[in-house]
Amino acid sequence: MSTSLATHHTLPGDDPWTVAVIGSGPRGLGVLERMVLRLAQSPPSVPVVIHLVDEVEVGCGRVWRTDQPAYLLMNTVADEISMFSGSPEPGERSRPGAGPSLAQWWQHHATGFPGPNSYAPRALYGRYLHFVLDSIEASLPDRVTLIRRQQRVTRLRGGGAKGYRLELGDGSCLAAHRVVLATGHAQPSLTGQSLDLREFASRRPHLRYVPAGPAAEMPLDELPGGSAVGIIGLGLTFYDVMAALTVGRGGQFTETTDGELRYRPSGDEPRMFAGSRSSLLMPGRGANHKPLDQVYCPVIFTEQRVELLKAGPRLDFVRDIFPWLRAEMDLVSTLAHNRLDVGLAQRKRFVCAAAIEAKHTCPDIAVLAELHGLVPMPAPDLDTLAQPFGRRTFADQEDFHRSLREVIEADLREANLGNVASPRKAALDVLRDVRWLICALVDFATLTPSSHERDFLGWYAQRSAFLVSGPPRIRLRQAIALIDSGLLTVLGPDTRFTTDATRDSFVGRSDSVEGARVLVETVIDARVPPTDVRLDGSPMMADLYVRGVIQPHRNIWKPPNGPEEGFETGGVAVTHAPYHPLSATGEADWGICVLGIPTEHTRWFMTVGGRRPGFWSQFDQDADDVAKSVLVRTRVTDPVPAHAGQ
Repeated sequence: MSTSLATHHTLPGDDPWTVAVIGSGPRGLGVLERMVLRLAQSPPSVPVVIHLVDEVEVGCGRVWRTDQPAYLLMNTVADEISMFSGSPEPGERSRPGAGPSLAQWWQHHATGFPGPNSYAPRALYGRYLHFVLDSIEASLPDRVTLIRRQQRVTRLRGGGAKGYRLELGDGSCLAAHRVVLATGHAQPSLTGQSLDLREFASRRPHLRYVPAGPAAEMPLDELPGGSAVGIIGLGLTFYDVMAALTVGRGGQFTETTDGELRYRPSGDEPRMFAGSRSSLLMPGRGANHKPLDQVYCPVIFTEQRVELLKAGPRLDFVRDIFPWLRAEMDLVSTLAHNRLDVGLAQRKRFVCAAAIEAKHTCPDIAVLAELHGLVPMPAPDLDTLAQPFGRRTFADQEDFHRSLREVIEADLREANLGNVASPRKAALDVLRDVRWLICALVDFATLTPSSHERDFLGWYAQRSAFLVSGPPRIRLRQAIALIDSGLLTVLGPDTRFTTDATRDSFVGRSDSVEGARVLVETVIDARVPPTDVRLDGSPMMADLYVRGVIQPHRNIWKPPNGPEEGFETGGVAVTHAPYHPLSATGEADWGICVLGIPTEHTRWFMTVGGRRPGFWSQFDQDADDVAKSVLVRTRVTDPVPAHAGQ
């Protein structure tokens, strides 16, 4: 439905109460689900109209659009994700607060269900999100209307007691009393190397530069078979691009009798030359061997420890936080290593001793393990795992590929053992399980600016994302098969893609590998686009930034005996829940809530695409806090939270 409820000259009146949710991916749907549940539990005194607005596809958004090919996969198993804030109820139809997980829905509503620990196609998750939206709409209480709008919001104006006016891409506009910005991944303006590559290609019709973004949106079908394609980055988007340029071109992976994977080309594939700073392909997720209802309960890096740390002065991540996190990883790694050799009583005594020790000081797990007759197994060093080649040099491409294969195959062995039996994968799963505790320590500038910028964003956040959020294991096996087929070349550590005007070509090279230099006609940026409100290419967000309605979060601190320090993170500055944006003058706009990816670096790990079934998470709490805020019919003169939390 696209008919506007307001002209360019009007703002909302008193009746009905109108809310606009901009962005219908998981964050927007989460807010909508909690809004409708609250309205069902407490019937509104006035009519309520909710506009769900999305430029790409209403019901699933940009990343989970349903028209993308089935070979583009999620990186979370289907049994671990849901968009209902409660489990399904026997005999009840799905409704806000009660509905199936992705795995349960897949099993009963779609074809080809391979089991709960399988990785669903992204398009299938998009269909599930549509199911969630349909269930929400079918449960709307009396006097509540939901309007779906596939439109681009170009400007957001107004504010205060009079409400807001949303100007849409077709020239119409709509009015709202409250607005939720859940816009997801942005398409940032290009700078630096990316801008240089694009400008170079723009003057040469035979070259192409493809900027960072979802692989489903990249013009990969236009790349000629047999052409040379450079790929920057070896993370999740790389695997998507790899699949699109092989399986998407008609090629096939087949299993040999000895368990090896082989690639049968179609003949239409480009030749891929990829690399990154480490030139290690993103490691695979460990096979999930944890029961669905099991959540790891930290013994050392506990909620109580987090509260003690928060009660003190500004924190240094490496000095004050990471040792406790590292000890938790060491504990889990040691337990996994000794799993088959110790009895339950001995394991319990060891865990209990670690917990008691942690009340007073950060425990040395190796010492405790030996005291309890266990073999210590310290967790692997994050830098060694993420950059296994260090400063090594390689005689040629074959030499590097041999070392790369050894690292990948070692990772696959650990991944096949799973996230319980493998000391490495079990320890890395700790980083995943305690994200919410880390968020409590790093959100809203609890770290010193230098530690926030250097240690957390520049080191830990990158290492954690690379080592913990990996693809299905099959992707690594496919990459090895493509290297063996000659279609994929990983150039080597510190890969760079530059320009050569004399040859009218892009150049990919790694100085760590002798002879690793190649001319390519296309460069694809397969890195995750940075979150930075200063570079956001959305007309609406750019306009809000220029007018000072939103601003980047600043971590500013003056130590007791030193000069003031600080930096801009790039994420939208917001208050604590329900996350109202802070203007350039530090004032909060109480009629707008900003949730999810636009606030990354103000808060951490805003990229989560759903919730874990059966557990109330920060994802649910965020959605409910925002839902409660936008449904409170107040004037701006009413009391508001005093803490604006920059």
